[in-house]
Parts: sequence; structure tokens; C-alpha cells
Amino acid sequence: MKMITQTILVVALGVVCLSCAGRFQPVAAQQANQPNSPCEDDERFREFDFWIGHWEVSNGQGQVAGTNKIEKAEQGCLLLERWTGKSGGTGTSMNYFDPARDKWVQVWVASAGYSIRIEGGLEDGKMILAGHLIGLDGSSTPFRGTWTPLPDGRVRQFFEQSTDEGATWTPWFDGYYVRKDVD
Repeated sequence: MKMITQTILVVALGVVCLSCAGRFQPVAAQQANQPNSPCEDDERFREFDFWIGHWEVSNGQGQVAGTNKIEKAEQGCLLLERWTGKSGGTGTSMNYFDPARDKWVQVWVASAGYSIRIEGGLEDGKMILAGHLIGLDGSSTPFRGTWTPLPDGRVRQFFEQSTDEGATWTPWFDGYYVRKDVD
């Protein structure tokens, strides 16, 4: 009985597959037939491309703070950041354009255990994102960041936090990105 059931199943699958002939293509063929990623074709997804690269990051006094690598992922739908601080701390962020909300979103997670969730967009040539820094204890502090492409090819990243719900802001990090030669 088991053999008859298996045979019927194999024949039924064969009939289904024959009736689908031409409708389904192998994954490689499907990918070859697809146009460029919609994220590559939509200008909004490229507004933060000025930040892409391998960077040495210095603070406002010119002291090296660490290195950062920002690259496109998911066919241009995501910017992936990988930070390594001079003291060994690391962090990773995912940056993406959310077309439903017409905003850029960054979600950052640091090896120190805190995270940052900010969103916003391009204003006067600067990427400005605001939200909250989330501490290990679950505390939430208003937080904002501004990325400014500078005329000499550097990028300034300026972060601020507020301890009074946004009435005043205190600098949190002021970094200047200089492109590194990559092997």
C-alpha cells in the first residue's frame, strides 16, 4: 500500500510539474531576467551614498578615533556600517530608506550593549536623523546625528544627545571621516 501511495504521489507531482512548464524558471534564470534593483533605480535610496567607503575617523582635535567601513548591501537597498574604535570597541548599523514613511532609518548596535534608533532625511545636503539612544538599563535618551559631506571629500559626523527632552543638546561625538586606501 505504501508503494502504491508513493507511486501515485510521484505521478501527481509529475503532472503538476508538466502543467507548470514554462511558468517557473531556475533562480539563476530569474535573476538574470530581472532589471536592476529598484533601490538602485530610485534616487531616494542613494541619498546617503556620500557616506559609502573605507574611512579613518578622527575627532575634532585630529586624534584618530577609529575606522569605519560603509558599504551597500541587498542590491543597494541597505547601507551596512562596521565601526572599530581605537580602543577596540565595535558597532554595526543598518541604514535604509523606508519608502512607506519617506524617511531614512538607522539602527545601530554597539559591542558595549547600547543601541541607537534614529530616522530622518536629507536636508540642505546633510543627512539628519533623530531618535533615541537606548541604554543597557532600558533608558531612552533623545539623540540626533548629522552627516555632512565636506568640499575636500571628508564627511563630518556629529552626534548630540539631550538630557532634558530636547530643550538643550550636548555633543556626543564629533568625527571627521577621511577615505583610506584599500588593498
